[in-house]
Amino acid sequence: MNGIASPCIDVCRMDPDSGCCQGCFRTLDEIAGWGRAPAAQRLAILAAVERRRADFDPAGSALGGEPRGECGR
Repeated sequence: MNGIASPCIDVCRMDPDSGCCQGCFRTLDEIAGWGRAPAAQRLAILAAVERRRADFDPAGSALGGEPRGECGR
């Protein structure tokens, strides 16, 4: 174990339009590979998750923001 926690928040629903989990903003490939991913890959996934979350909620609030862009970018 490399000590980098999963971003999973137990809201496991895939958005059919974006291809992202609505809870953690990871793709299916990222979710499936998390357990065997080395630390550098996990950090890259977390950075992508933060970009996706910011795209989804540019105001940084639970109430604001509309989904923009695609999950896999």
